[in-house]
Amino acid sequence: MSSSLDAAALAALFLDARSHNGWTDEPVSDALLRQLYDLVRMGPTSANCAPARFVFVRTPEGKARLAPALSKGNLDKTMAAPVTVVVAWDTAFYEQLPRLFPHADAKSWFTGSPAAAHETALRNASLQAGYLILAARALGLDAGPMSGFDKAQVDAAFLKGTTWTTNLLVNLGHGDASKLFGRLPRLDFEEACQFV
Repeated sequence: MSSSLDAAALAALFLDARSHNGWTDEPVSDALLRQLYDLVRMGPTSANCAPARFVFVRTPEGKARLAPALSKGNLDKTMAAPVTVVVAWDTAFYEQLPRLFPHADAKSWFTGSPAAAHETALRNASLQAGYLILAARALGLDAGPMSGFDKAQVDAAFLKGTTWTTNLLVNLGHGDASKLFGRLPRLDFEEACQFV
């Protein structure tokens, strides 16, 4: 990449973008969710391990299964969101490495070390969650990432019988700007960064 994005793109991705708590009733199509994933999957992960897995909860039945796992503060906004993404990670992500990283026997790096597998999967799936938020914004959607849920309940409701486990939830749709909180402060460079 040889040039930076223009000011409008930077504003859409970072400077004007907000974490939304309220949603319009404008739907999000399955085709747009597929386009979203096609962008997310192109983001880099270590050894191309791509451990994140995504469950797009978009039906009334799916929302009803999700509701009991949500904290009180996240319930209404999640029920109103057109889509809630269960961002999970595959505890057996390394099974895909012979295909995803054919340059070396990367699978063996993790099969003998559950701790290394866990750390790698959680780190890279979290990175992919960030890509999901930016890709959503790039496609004209708003996002609202969340903790504040019972992980075991979400796993039982959506991931039972798989090797996937929940990391976080992200509401997607078209945000209702009237329900935004004021912009919260951020740390200054000197507070968060060092030159060495």
